[in-house]
Amino acid sequence: MAATKHTLVALVEDKPGVLNRMASLFRRRGFNIESIAVGHSELPHLSRMTIVVDGATTMVEQVRKQLDKVVDVVKVSDISGDDMIARELALIKVYATSATRSEIIEIVDIFRANIVDVSPDSLTIEVTGDEDKVNSLLNLLRGFGIKEITRTGRVAMSRGTPGPLAGGGRTSRAKERKSS
Repeated sequence: MAATKHTLVALVEDKPGVLNRMASLFRRRGFNIESIAVGHSELPHLSRMTIVVDGATTMVEQVRKQLDKVVDVVKVSDISGDDMIARELALIKVYATSATRSEIIEIVDIFRANIVDVSPDSLTIEVTGDEDKVNSLLNLLRGFGIKEITRTGRVAMSRGTPGPLAGGGRTSRAKERKSS
């Protein structure tokens, strides 16, 4: 029962307090949430949440089942074993002098990242990709001195055909709640 990273995706009602209730389940189980990203989904009034957690498969499955019982959760799936697309966005503000600016720009180009802000003493870089790509760029930029970093955490979905959260609408449990 080795601990591994799990990617859970959930479709939740877009209401205040949902994130807190979900995070509380992980806290009570002693799991550290490595990253969490939430945004609107393709369905009105529903948000898609991507949660990355480190834990044994059996324990994560228990938490997944408990999350599925939270009132505002429409559906939750562990897509860790699926063929999935996962990306992360990072903004990195790095010290840049006239002597180092061109070298930083070359590194940014190699990683197909973008410079989104220029100031007299720094460059702000936007990079999108898998976690390894973001970490590799960060490691190269550390030599210049990093002023600030912000990262979104992982967002993910299954490849190809509609994933486990798709289905054109809400589950029957959500429909029951709506009609009562």
